[in-house]
Amino acid sequence: MKAQIILPVIAAVAVTALSTLFIVDEREKVLVLQFGQVKQVKEDPGLGFKIPLIQEVVRYDGRILGIKTQPLEVTPLDDRRLVVDAFARWRITDLVAFREAVGAAGVDAAQTRLDRILNAAIREVLGSVPSNRVLSEDRTSLMNQIRDRARTESGALGIEVIDVRLTRTDLPEQNLAATFARMRAEREREAADEIARGGEAAQRVRATADRTVVELTSEARRLAEVARGEADAERNGIYAEAFGKDPEFFAFTRSLTSYERALQSGNSSIVMQPDSEFFNYLRSEQPPADRAPAP
Repeated sequence: MKAQIILPVIAAVAVTALSTLFIVDEREKVLVLQFGQVKQVKEDPGLGFKIPLIQEVVRYDGRILGIKTQPLEVTPLDDRRLVVDAFARWRITDLVAFREAVGAAGVDAAQTRLDRILNAAIREVLGSVPSNRVLSEDRTSLMNQIRDRARTESGALGIEVIDVRLTRTDLPEQNLAATFARMRAEREREAADEIARGGEAAQRVRATADRTVVELTSEARRLAEVARGEADAERNGIYAEAFGKDPEFFAFTRSLTSYERALQSGNSSIVMQPDSEFFNYLRSEQPPADRAPAP
């Protein structure tokens, strides 16, 4: 009988003892609550103790968490609307303040409230600068300003905003067509200017080439005329020298040239007397009577 009573008592004591223990993982932070009131905060990994049936353990993620905002339409300083979304990293720093701020909803409620804080910070910061600065690659200072504002506003939640990054900054869909049309018109105008400048440069090159051709042709013709004149002068000098040495031979060659030109085949006819002077070298092998032999 005693064994039958002792064993259940030992089992009940063991279960009660085990229910007083809980383990904190290194990725967690733990609150021990008693009737909804915080009795113990344990952030270091290891073994913890609680009163069974009276106290409960609430676990929270102790790692760095992330939240992505929904696309948000903002109006910068130059009234050019933009669609912006961001990504933030945050973590729980004060478990008691966090529990008091979000209650039993935990991380989900914190992210909902943080999303509203981020949207307000994005509107406030981006609304104070022109759109060109938002769309530029150097916008680190804007993201730091958004982070600082969100960090200040979320401090009452017991969390810390570590970083905020703008992931997209685009124009609204209804403005894209007009923007693309304006960009296309600007590029077409630049292309037309380039074509006009290219045409002007081509005309200059063509005019220079034509002038060079004319100059080279004129110079070549001048040199050709000079060479032709020198050749004619040399030819006439040779003819004169030959005529001075043997006038009879010169007259004979000139007569042969005349025969060649006059007696070519064709429909032309020449009528002259047989005793004409033209045939002097054809009638006899002797030189004409009025021509004296060369000495």
